[in-house]
Order: sequence, then C-alpha cells, then structure tokens
Amino acid sequence: MTPILRTLLPLLLLVPGLAQAADLDGATLSLAWAIPFAGILLSIALFPIFAPGFWHHHFGKITAIWTALFLAPFALTFGSHVTLALLVHALLTEYVPFIVLLFALYTVSGGILVWGDLRGSAKLNTSILAIGAVLASLMGTTGAAMLLIRPLLRANDNRKHNVHVVVFFIFLVANVGGGLTPLGDPPLFLGFLKGVDFFWTMEHMALPVLLLSLALLAIFYAVDCYYFKKEGVEPYDPSEDSPIKLYGTFNFVLLAGVVGAVLLSGFWKPGVSFDVIGTHWELQNLVRDLLLLLLAFASLAMTPKQVRAGNEFNWAPILEVGKLFAGVFITIAPVIAILRAGSDGHLAGLVGMVSGEDGMPINAMYFWMTGILSSFLDNAPTYLVFFNLAAGDAPTLMTQLSQTLLAISMGAVFMGAMTYIGNAPNFMVKAIAEQRGVAMPSFFGYLAWSGVFLLPLFALLTLVFFRL
Repeated sequence: MTPILRTLLPLLLLVPGLAQAADLDGATLSLAWAIPFAGILLSIALFPIFAPGFWHHHFGKITAIWTALFLAPFALTFGSHVTLALLVHALLTEYVPFIVLLFALYTVSGGILVWGDLRGSAKLNTSILAIGAVLASLMGTTGAAMLLIRPLLRANDNRKHNVHVVVFFIFLVANVGGGLTPLGDPPLFLGFLKGVDFFWTMEHMALPVLLLSLALLAIFYAVDCYYFKKEGVEPYDPSEDSPIKLYGTFNFVLLAGVVGAVLLSGFWKPGVSFDVIGTHWELQNLVRDLLLLLLAFASLAMTPKQVRAGNEFNWAPILEVGKLFAGVFITIAPVIAILRAGSDGHLAGLVGMVSGEDGMPINAMYFWMTGILSSFLDNAPTYLVFFNLAAGDAPTLMTQLSQTLLAISMGAVFMGAMTYIGNAPNFMVKAIAEQRGVAMPSFFGYLAWSGVFLLPLFALLTLVFFRL
C-alpha cells in the first residue's frame, strides 16, 4: 500500500458520504491544467541529460512538487471532495496495479542468476538477443533485460567493438520483444487495465513483433559479423571461461504464477466490487495484486542472498519508477479529460492531426504520433493519452477501431527504443554497460544509431499495416 493510500484509508472508512466520482468536463478545462503533467515528463526527459547528478538525488522531490502544483489549485477550484475522488481513482485503478506488476516482475526476475562465461560471436550474440526478445513478453522488458545483459557483456568483454551489441540489446530485449503480451511492456499493461483483452494483444501484435524482431536480428548478425572481421582474432579473453549455470531457477515457477495472476484477473469476473469514493475496486483486481505481492515476497524469502548479490540486485530502479509514475498517473487526469472532449476540447488540434475529415482515425498518424512522443516522453503515459484520444473505450478499440489500437500499441512499444528515455529499461541497460567499461553513446549518439536502423523499419511497418 502506498503512503498516500495509507494516509487516505482512515478518511475513506470514516466519511463514506464522500463517495462521488470526479467526472471532469474536458470541454471546460484549460490546457493550463496539463502543465504539471508536461512538467513531469519534461523533467524525466531533460534532467538526466543536463543535470544527471541533481536528478539522481532529487527526482522524487521534483515529481512531488509538480504533483502538488496540480493538486493544490485543483482542490481550490473543484473542491476537496472531487480532488479526493480523483486521487483515489488514479491510485486504485491505475497506479497500484501498474507498480505492483512491475515490482513483482522486477523482484522475481532479480532472483534468477545466469552465471558463467561464453565467447562472444555473431551466432551466440544473435541467439542471446533472440532468447531475450522472447523472454521480454513473458517476464517483462525490465526482467529480461536485467537477466541477460550481464552474461552478454561478459561474453563480449574481449571485443574492441561492443557498443552495437548493447544498442541492439536495447532495441530488441528492452523494447520490441515486450510487445506480445500485457506483461511485456508497461503501456500494454495499462491497456489491459483499461479492458484490452490479454489475447487480443497476443493475436494482433504477433506479426508486427515477429517481423520487426527478425529484421533487427538479421541486421545485427550482419553488423556483428562485420565487426568480427574488422577486429580479427583477439589474443585473449579477460574473463575466465566457465560453463553457464542458472541459479534461483524456482523463480521461473513464480514467474508462471505472475502470468497466472494476471490472466486470472482477465477471465474471472465475479461481479463483486468495493466502492471507494466513487471508484469501483473490483474483487478480481484486488486478488490479482495480492497474489503478485505474495509471489514477490516469496521470491525474496526463498532466493539466497548470494544469488541476488550476483545480479547486483538493488531497489533503486523500481523506487525511481514508483515515485515518478505516482506523479504521472495523478497529473494526467485533466489531460485525459480534455482528450475525451475531442473537438470540443483544447486539444482539438491534436485530434485533427490524427483524424480525417470524416472524423475517422488516421492509423498511420496514430502510429507515428504515439511513437514520436513515446521516444521522448516515456511510452506508458503516451500510450494512455492516445488510447483516450482514440476512444478511451476498450471494446470499441478492439473491434471497430482495432487497427487504431494496433497503431497505438506498436508506436508505444516499438518507438520506446528510439532514445534512452523512451522506456525504463533503456537507461538501466546503459548504466550497467558503462559500469562494465562499454563506452556507450551519448543521448544524441544513441539517437543516431536508432535513426539509422529503426526509422527505415518503422517506415516499412507503416506501409505493411497502415497504408496511407
């Protein structure tokens, strides 16, 4: 339970008369209400580039300030009851399920240690990337990336040129591979929470993920072969050769439990819910979150400390995500309301860019607009914005507007790979690689890599799936 929810719970129990949901009329809201949300996203994008040290020590405070700059004026304008209802809705229906799933995947995957050393080669490296891409949809991009990045780095620690190995690892394992299931990437899980069927994602994203993954694997193999020929035979490998061993393998059973808990909440609909200040907290979601927490704590209790130490496991990444997204999910509320107002709201210009004269969505524009913003603003909140812009209703998006939902999903997942800030694991992989002595490119250097290899493939995907 988050500190905010822990503070509010006694109030919820003592004052049931407050139970009225906040239905904001987006047509009457000024864009000024979106400033705190934009401030958080721009802080995430710019502080790590221009003031990394300051951001590292104060990102929680910066997020809290932006959140307070939204909540205080909102309470004065709409009243404390509406503000409380909005806050509870954002926490219970979006933030808590989101962070609990990430916490479970991060904790359980952190209990699996791949130990040993292999000699890096184009064939081996491509195989590791392929395995990681598959695992990303099963254990999340964060879990798969943290599981495989260190063995991959050890396998290539005798290489003169190994930057491309890490860059393509970010492309495939930290992003594209997570596109098959709601477990894979945060934006798809947000869609699941909004009502998108688990197997709808698997069915419709399968071909795009397969095509893009195969293309990237083929390109990587060619690039890696080129660098091997350029380097010649290395005289020695600084790491000692040893067979690959897996430790903490029982955590794979716990990962299966995570998948089962998420599927349970999608299929089991008992029709029981608890009204918390106008927010209906459904029983299946409560059970899912409790099961995920139990699985995570079981992993912590059962995994030997040496295994987590071998993974250099720590809580910093999940704490950063937890603090940042608490602010994101609260401050995004007025933005969603304005988008739902469509042409009557103050974001009518954005609506016009992705809609034709007949009012129907232009799917190619949804793909590129979702993708471009995901590249620079983080893909999870960007997905949520365009999901609501398109219709905000999962049954409609899965049927009449299925290509639009596909465009939003592809844009958020695939183009999160364009920059270090597009998806949470990107920066984590970069930091680990730099700790191991890899001279990773700068923000704009990485952008050059992604521009050369990803943009042409995205153009091809547009022609295949969203003909203009």
